[in-house]
Amino acid sequence: MNEFDLDFPWLLLLERLMVALFCGGVIGLEREWAGKSAGLRTMILICIGSTLYMSLSMLAAMAARQPFDVTRVAAQVASGIGFLGAGTIIVARGQVHGLTTAATIWVVAAIGLLVGAGYPIFGMLATGIVLGILLLIGLFEKKLLKQWLGKREGYLDRHRGETSEERDIT
Repeated sequence: MNEFDLDFPWLLLLERLMVALFCGGVIGLEREWAGKSAGLRTMILICIGSTLYMSLSMLAAMAARQPFDVTRVAAQVASGIGFLGAGTIIVARGQVHGLTTAATIWVVAAIGLLVGAGYPIFGMLATGIVLGILLLIGLFEKKLLKQWLGKREGYLDRHRGETSEERDIT
């Protein structure tokens, strides 16, 4: 097969890559706006990369003309992206930072796999859901929970670091 084989689904692959660019870009913009280290370029590359891996797996299955388990590539992307996400988690002074970024990296890879598997509409729907979670629940956390917890600040200061059993004893 030469590089310009007309049987190769060039337009289909291009469509998937453009949808992955959009999905990763939208989520990456939110991460940039939130001031997170894994932002626009990172999310785009993760989404496009996982789309390429899934598309490559499906193309290899078509070319092999025999049973080929395309889910194996998806499983490897999921476990491999876990290492990237784990690198964003930092524990400092007894607090964990970066869990949302790690989870976002993981879900953006899943969106890329979804798009690469041929479900771009579902990929865009999942992108909207993720964006809603990041924006709306993020606002909820910042506004309502901080106000509610701020009223209980004395309580939090008195009981910081205690387990519920220790708190019940005192």
